[in-house]
Amino acid sequence: PLQPHVRVWDSVSLSTLQVIGLGTFERGVGSLAFSKADSGTHLAVIDDCNDHMLTVWDWQKKSKIAEIKSTNEVVLVVEFHPTDANTIVTCGKSHIFFWTWAGTSLARKQGIFGKYEKPKFVQCLAFLNNGDILTGDSGGIMLIWCRSTVEPSPGKGPKGAYQISRQIKAHDGSVFTLCQMRNGTLLTGGGKDHKIILWDHDLNPERDIEVPDQYGTIRAVAEGKGEQFLVGTSRNFILRGTFNDGFQVEVQGHTDELWGLASHPFKDLFLTCAQDRQVCLWNSVDHSLEWTRLLDEHGHCADFHPSGAVVAIGTHSGKWYALDAETRDLVAIHTDGNEQLSVMRFSVDGTLLAVGSHDNFIYLHTVSEKGRKYTRCGKCIGHSSYITHLDWSPDNKFIMSNSGDYEILYWDIPNGCKYIRNRSECKDIDWTTYTCVLGYHVFGVWPEGSDGTDINALIRSHNRKVIALADDFCKVHLFQYPCARPKAPSHKYSAHSSHVTNVTFMHNDSHLVSTGGKDTSVMQWRLVEKTPSLVPSDSSLSLGEGLLHNSILRAAIPAVPLTPTPTEPAAPPTTTPAPPTLTPPPSDSTLSLKDSLEPSDDTATPSDEGRPFTPPS
Repeated sequence: PLQPHVRVWDSVSLSTLQVIGLGTFERGVGSLAFSKADSGTHLAVIDDCNDHMLTVWDWQKKSKIAEIKSTNEVVLVVEFHPTDANTIVTCGKSHIFFWTWAGTSLARKQGIFGKYEKPKFVQCLAFLNNGDILTGDSGGIMLIWCRSTVEPSPGKGPKGAYQISRQIKAHDGSVFTLCQMRNGTLLTGGGKDHKIILWDHDLNPERDIEVPDQYGTIRAVAEGKGEQFLVGTSRNFILRGTFNDGFQVEVQGHTDELWGLASHPFKDLFLTCAQDRQVCLWNSVDHSLEWTRLLDEHGHCADFHPSGAVVAIGTHSGKWYALDAETRDLVAIHTDGNEQLSVMRFSVDGTLLAVGSHDNFIYLHTVSEKGRKYTRCGKCIGHSSYITHLDWSPDNKFIMSNSGDYEILYWDIPNGCKYIRNRSECKDIDWTTYTCVLGYHVFGVWPEGSDGTDINALIRSHNRKVIALADDFCKVHLFQYPCARPKAPSHKYSAHSSHVTNVTFMHNDSHLVSTGGKDTSVMQWRLVEKTPSLVPSDSSLSLGEGLLHNSILRAAIPAVPLTPTPTEPAAPPTTTPAPPTLTPPPSDSTLSLKDSLEPSDDTATPSDEGRPFTPPS
């Protein structure tokens, strides 16, 4: 697995400028902050280890300047003082520390709460224009800390320590965020009361607005244009709003593991469903959310009817829904068994639907009225473990299926869903889709020593040139198809921070979409066909014009499809010089699987330049 580190990004090109701390941080990075008085030359980092090490870095030189143990308690925030370049502030569980930084040394002074009740957590801090420090805590209290200039009594603490000068009751429940505005006023966000409050220059409340409960509790607030402000919530919404006009949803994402993913058969749309019960239809061109619907149960799998009019979604209980793909209205509801459904797959002509279940059966339904009417017509019985993947033959006569005990079985559908014992008669079928992770055409994707669960999903491109693969190690792989030799080479790509659960190509193979587990993210990749080279496969992925990491990127860029169409001409290559400290992105050469768990240096595609982009080679 990738070691904990800090990655500094260019916010325009989305490329990595610097990677620091590899081998330094023990568990992970808890919080970090750029220095303010020297325009961000330095970076303070809190490690998530037991001692919560505080380190200060010259990030452009990748050099660690100072290091010290912070505390055994949880640390939530680190910040540089905006005007006093030698002061760093950290806070967290029942503490606030003021650090004096001089060269390679860091000296700590603890904030004394004295007559004020010590909070369970000091959760956020901000700097007032006069240099005082404002903290928000789990008791809904804001405290102002000002630097003492009076010589303290003997034994009462060092000179220049910060002391509490004022206490303000701000919110019911926690104060989660403080946002200092350009005009000197302040916004605060509360948890329990769902309120954002505007405070004047003297920290008297001026206005407030409540964030509707459906969006979750407030976690972050940032200043926007004019009177607007942005709010990040616990349910992965970003809201844009004003005190006069209320809120509009800017960004929405899933809040639990995603497993269900399906691309529209002929439109630039794809659907995701997750364990948060949300079903979302996304537009892959402008990265907007077309619609969302909340199911009664966790969604696990999905497939569009070939007409594009209906999408079928399977849940964890055996129940499955057919929704109108345009209006999201419920078209049909059925139940197959009482265990989790793992795969829904329409035949190529849309007349049959196969449903794979964790009860080891594949259920067959006849389909009519463009996916609006279903009648169960059979059941494939023979697997000794739960169904994981399945694919149809082009003539609707055969199904290939995989199961949790690594079986590959073939089924004769017209003859009563009969199990075919002579597998050789099916091995050369050109399957309509190829999603089975075990099969004659794809066995080369498996790394040596794999336990059989390392690959979660696989998809063949519509043009039958390449296979994309989702693995348990945060990687998306691209193989040549067919992939029938052991330990075949692949391109590998990093973007997810958790196991990758599913992958699908868009209808024209211009883009690939991948979904994440614990990171609850959706990534969109552009498939780039490179100039001919000496290697077998000349396709590669770049993180596409958008990445929908619980987000919708509004800026749309013309796509670069594999095959130019009259309405969407191929874009000329655009050269983008890499920063001097950027590790070169992958060349055309394919990668061996022994390298597949190393960090990827893929260059992301700009999302806000408004022009085509081809990664440098």
